[in-house]
Amino acid sequence: MKVPPQGDPVPDEASADVAAERDHGVTARCDVPSHTRDWRHMENGTRIPLPTGYLDQPYFLRADDGALVLVCTNCPGHEGDPGQRVVCIRSVDEGRTWSQPVALEVSGEVEASYAVIIKTTYGRLYVFYNHNTDNIREVPCDREASPDGWCRRVDSLGYFVFKYSDDHGKTWSRDRFTVPVREFVIDRENTSGGKIRYFWNVGKAFWHAGKGYVPLHKVGGFGKDFFTRSEGCLICVPNLDTERAPEKLQFLTLPDGDVGIRAPEGAGPIAEEHSFTELGDGSLFTVFRTVSGHPACAYSRDGGHTWSEPDYLRYPDGRRVKNPRAANFIWRLSEGRYLYWFHNHSGRNYADRNPVWCLAAREIEGSEGNLLEFSQPEILLYADDFECRMSYPDSLELPSGDLLLTETEKHFARMHRIPASFLRRIGRQWDEPPVPAPEDCLAEAEPPALDGDYKVEAMLPLLQDRNGSWEQASMGDLRTGFTVTFHLAADAAAGVLADNRDALGRGLCLRMEEDRRLRVILADSRAESHWKFSTPMPRGEDHFVSVMVDGGPKTVCAVIDGRFDDGRERQFGFGLFHPHLEGAGGLGRFRVSPFVRRIAVHARALLTAEAVTLYYQSPVPVDTR
Repeated sequence: MKVPPQGDPVPDEASADVAAERDHGVTARCDVPSHTRDWRHMENGTRIPLPTGYLDQPYFLRADDGALVLVCTNCPGHEGDPGQRVVCIRSVDEGRTWSQPVALEVSGEVEASYAVIIKTTYGRLYVFYNHNTDNIREVPCDREASPDGWCRRVDSLGYFVFKYSDDHGKTWSRDRFTVPVREFVIDRENTSGGKIRYFWNVGKAFWHAGKGYVPLHKVGGFGKDFFTRSEGCLICVPNLDTERAPEKLQFLTLPDGDVGIRAPEGAGPIAEEHSFTELGDGSLFTVFRTVSGHPACAYSRDGGHTWSEPDYLRYPDGRRVKNPRAANFIWRLSEGRYLYWFHNHSGRNYADRNPVWCLAAREIEGSEGNLLEFSQPEILLYADDFECRMSYPDSLELPSGDLLLTETEKHFARMHRIPASFLRRIGRQWDEPPVPAPEDCLAEAEPPALDGDYKVEAMLPLLQDRNGSWEQASMGDLRTGFTVTFHLAADAAAGVLADNRDALGRGLCLRMEEDRRLRVILADSRAESHWKFSTPMPRGEDHFVSVMVDGGPKTVCAVIDGRFDDGRERQFGFGLFHPHLEGAGGLGRFRVSPFVRRIAVHARALLTAEAVTLYYQSPVPVDTR
């Protein structure tokens, strides 16, 4: 039985929040990409002018003088090369322009890396980072990674240190201060026998109950994929906001005991890049990457001293969320909303970080305290280069509700402005379920009774546009898309469900295979793309299906009976179609199977949240066959 979401559906044009975005050129309906500008496209972000080479973790905050202050790890070579340093830049115009970089350490001496920043109530800025103070040049590693048994990348060891600024990031303290980090089992058992500490951090520092907290990821050894064992901890600084003498700061390593936050049973030895947020009841939540193809999470009800048994991050129906060995971050927004950044596939390594996906989340009551309940996947950012590896983001919510968001693909960093309308529509979907605007629907029809002639007139939008005369034609990417939704009868047999292809095979075909999985075919005169979705549709039940073709990231997705098809046992639950596909307009009309009892064609790729709402709001059609 379908249980509809709470609240009334909200059409796209219903909210005043969806007014045209002033400064960043998106269309009035922000979740519908413009023909010429898609805010989700990586290149539509603003390039942060830092020296090229290796550039990582562009983390930022607003200083008390109103400027944005950003710190990052930078070097002229590759990740982990000698000369890696921490630099700081400032912007007084919301990221449009930036100051010249200021280095916190002398470049070329020893590695300084992986900085995170936090601001006190009186305006002081602290930056915490790795520092290879002893100039260690090699440490033992697995021979699988290095034939001589030595790792010479040395940016994730040494001492955890900090500097501070009392002029909003313009200059930094000459002195560097060391953070005393309590030893855990993983430190004693590391490949140096505990003589050297292995660690790094990408988790954002935060405030909780008036205390400063800085995440840390302890490492047990180095090998083929660099870190071979890892776990998370927190450095609590109880007097960070009250003690101005840095040498008098107090440091507490959490959790209690000598074991950090590890991966769930069976998920492997990697538990790293923990992202933390505070919940409304004062609980702490963390989510982190593993090598199981799924992220894991845990809760603390006592300020980080103890944690719940780590579990996989799950959707409300119990399915595990998918994420490779890539950073997955969570941010608390206004109005009790949360936004989660991840990559929506179950790879076990560092690859395939494009596109970036997101989930909205809200708090619900649990038996021991508040919990987070997550929505279903939406595309947040993408690049035209499928091999691009966007990661290590940071965010700041503006008074307008827009979100400033940074990311890096490790050579260039960018700042993006995520529209408030998009965030509100996915963040309020439990109370105000979003639905498409009426003008988005190109056609909607039910089969005529027993006449065998079921056609739907609907010309799908072009995906590419031929510019210029026929002698000098060039292709322009319109970044448009479309969605087909339909009811499927309980007794449906395998075969074509909807098809607009012409005699040359150009167009769109939706069919159900013998194993009752859905196949999508997109073709023009040059290319043909197929995608077979993984969830078999059970026999003897009606089904409601939405197929979204998105010409921005070039993805094909399906929502079946209110659930995003995540691929189940397969790595990917979404498909990619040929980037130069001109379109799938075909004949301009669909031939529809009599097993399809209602069909609608929409002139854009719907949000997953909209497709879910359509399922819950859809009436069961009358069988007229």
